[in-house]
Amino acid sequence: MRKIVSSGRPWEDIAGYSRAVRVGNMIEIGLTSPSAPDGSILHAGDVYQQTQLSLRIVGEALEAAGASFGDVIKTNIMMLDTNRWAEAAKAHAEVFSDIRPALSFVGVSGFFDPLIDVEVEVTAYIDPAA
Repeated sequence: MRKIVSSGRPWEDIAGYSRAVRVGNMIEIGLTSPSAPDGSILHAGDVYQQTQLSLRIVGEALEAAGASFGDVIKTNIMMLDTNRWAEAAKAHAEVFSDIRPALSFVGVSGFFDPLIDVEVEVTAYIDPAA
């Protein structure tokens, strides 16, 4: 079984990808930008709010794939400035403090839009016994 989920952002069609892909019990959600549905980047310069928004979009994709934040086993947070990790961590903890997935902060040299400071991707596993 393969299910693809779109967020409706314009880049999905341009680049030929899905926001989320579920194969069996595994779900991968690709790098998620802090963007409005039209693709405009929101909260420039605010790592905390960009992380919150990216996680909100991730949550919508998880739900559309038949999962929830409770199914997330790994989070990657890509950042322009990893010295600001605590701002992203605060937003991450608001969602995951009880779930506690594995987490990586990864520094990058840039994103496709200069207004992006952070993007989030997750891996989820739906336990068939649950």
